Amino acid sequence: MTAVPISESPAWPAASDRAWRRLKANYFRNARDGMTTLFVVGLALYLLYLVIPWAILNATWFGAGRADCQQDGACWAFITNRFGQFIFGFYPSGQQWRVELAGGLFAIGLIALAIPGLPFKPTIGAFVLFVLPAVACFLLAGGALGLAPVGTEQWGGLMLTLTVATSVFGLSFVLGLILMLGRSCGMPVFKILSTLTIELCRGLPLVMVLFMAITMLPFFFPSGFDLNKLALTVFAMALFQSAFFAEVFRGGLQAIGKGQYEACTALGLGYWKTHYLVILPQVLRNTVPAIINNSISLIKDTTLIMVVGLFDLLNIVNAGTADPNWLGSTLEGYVFVGLVFWIICFCLSRCGESLERSLRTG
Repeated sequence: MTAVPISESPAWPAASDRAWRRLKANYFRNARDGMTTLFVVGLALYLLYLVIPWAILNATWFGAGRADCQQDGACWAFITNRFGQFIFGFYPSGQQWRVELAGGLFAIGLIALAIPGLPFKPTIGAFVLFVLPAVACFLLAGGALGLAPVGTEQWGGLMLTLTVATSVFGLSFVLGLILMLGRSCGMPVFKILSTLTIELCRGLPLVMVLFMAITMLPFFFPSGFDLNKLALTVFAMALFQSAFFAEVFRGGLQAIGKGQYEACTALGLGYWKTHYLVILPQVLRNTVPAIINNSISLIKDTTLIMVVGLFDLLNIVNAGTADPNWLGSTLEGYVFVGLVFWIICFCLSRCGESLERSLRTG
């Protein structure tokens, strides 16, 4: 067999050739796929042709009112003029550094979790999930350590949306684990109570749960006892979401074979050590996609808190469009809210995919 000289060895295809082959294999395998691809690309270009002049070319970016905006373009001046209110709500301007500090702590924690090979990631994740929400709420509320008190009625905008989302996620995550363990245990009392809680919360609309928490729960407390509306809302949403997390965790629990329990029994591990060291880590690993999906749904459900009078991002944008100076800016406001929620959910989805790859859940 004659050896091929190095100078005559076949070269790797050029990058452009590889790109064309991949494009052809994925989008132009036959005439039908080619026509479908061209139709979708043409439709996308046509939509861009319609949207770009309105959104960019003819748009007005700065102004003091709707009268300063062009008629045939987007009035982004509504967003830039009220951007601070959309982010901080009615939070005092001199204390907004506390909101920025709380957001910075969360950003540092998430960046730390994204660094590959960083030690103590489970500890960091638990800190971000369970400790940072409490620290953030303390920073925002104040009233101690020299921080001026700021009532929750002044919270609003994106800050309130993210505060509710992170608090509800942490509480519902823990409650979901407790309900899952209660429904799966052999003690009839805990099993019946956990099952009733799960089925009741899953069978009611979230709006009804919120109204019941705001209007009915105060009747069970002494007269004159003041219950914070935001705290009641977070508790109601956490209880509602915990039912879905409990079923997600129960699905992950059922995927674990009995051999795991038998091995733990043979090693002399008790009930709690078995679940803490062996079972629950596997349950969480098996349910990462469902947890991310529930988290995205939870973030979008935070818009429902507007029905109980809280000014989250969507509600505060709606309130801004009622200003006589900005009448007619509803479309720009909804586009802004939709873009913010899409960015948050997209980033969360990508983080979930990265976590799946690192855990090799596939």
